[in-house]
Amino acid sequence: MKRNQHPQVISLPVPGLQRFWISFFLIVLLSAAALAQKPTVKTDAGDVKIHKIAENLDHPWGMAFLPDSRLLVTERAGALRILEKDSTLSVPLSGTPKVFAEGQGGLLDVALHPNFEENNYVYLTFSEPGENNTATTALGRGKLLGNSIEGFEVLFRMEPKVEGPNHFGGRIIFTPENDIFLTLAERFKFEPAQDLSSHLGTIVRLKEDGTPSEANPSFEESGAREEIWSYGHRNIESAALHPETGTLWVAEMGPMGGDELQPVEAGKNYGWPVVSWGDNYDGSKIPRPTTRPEFADALIKWTPTISPSGMIFYNGDLFPEWKNSMMIGGLTSTGIVRVQVDDGNAKEVERIPLSVRVRDVEQGPDGSIWVLTDEDNGKILQLKPLK
Repeated sequence: MKRNQHPQVISLPVPGLQRFWISFFLIVLLSAAALAQKPTVKTDAGDVKIHKIAENLDHPWGMAFLPDSRLLVTERAGALRILEKDSTLSVPLSGTPKVFAEGQGGLLDVALHPNFEENNYVYLTFSEPGENNTATTALGRGKLLGNSIEGFEVLFRMEPKVEGPNHFGGRIIFTPENDIFLTLAERFKFEPAQDLSSHLGTIVRLKEDGTPSEANPSFEESGAREEIWSYGHRNIESAALHPETGTLWVAEMGPMGGDELQPVEAGKNYGWPVVSWGDNYDGSKIPRPTTRPEFADALIKWTPTISPSGMIFYNGDLFPEWKNSMMIGGLTSTGIVRVQVDDGNAKEVERIPLSVRVRDVEQGPDGSIWVLTDEDNGKILQLKPLK
């Protein structure tokens, strides 16, 4: 049809038209009613009820339970809120940093210091704005006092700051030694992920004050950043420590296909952008990791992608069938991917469909599973057995 050509108008008999609109509105009403109900999903752990705890969040990104069972929640636009025990959300806490709230950037993860009950330290990752529309991923901390973060200070910045709204990484994982694994990204710049003089495309290991950990490997390359634990990464928003071995596991976003799950070892190069299990968005091929054995390879590869974001090892009692499983949030797979890990091997065993973009996953104090949805009207969901 030419641009200015009008389509042919076909007249329908009025009764048929009425039947069409009646059917249409019935479908809309039934769909709205279904959405208003609390859904139940069938899983390997039986029927699971999905409770909507809160909504009207602006793309929530990270969460952390306080010792009194209240929940800290970040919003990508820059707000940090507290979900109270009665499920009401606080106003945004004061004292949080200014963020680069563009594209995938903004206020990202939140974590409590392991000795929070003694020092009140809350750690935040965020996209920190720089000059000339540049930005980077930064880690900082302050003390939670009432509805305020007091004395917030930046402890670490990914260098260099570059332009662009994509790929910030940002997950915070504390080790038993109170070190911090911070997952970063290559800011959609590709080649810097192979450059050890840059933090782009790396995982860094820091002490609690943001200085390099003594556990970090030494690299032969001149100018290598002493904070780097591993490199050759693309964009990591899922990370967790194995509860028995203490090994860091990450699920990494691939390009067009090729999301990856792997344990991360000190000093290893994970190959991006030289190799990948996916291809470039323009359709051009990337060599597979099997062609370059010097790079560490993934244990699970996902094509189509799941777009992993958020991860825990489940150790609660509400879902015995999920005990010690890895629970990975999926943005494009719109649910939770359950993975079993045994002797360093990993196998996907189940997908829990939620029909929402899952940004983060956390275990509640009672063993329930909590989920953040990545939406303009972002929600906090709770999964509990239907009993």
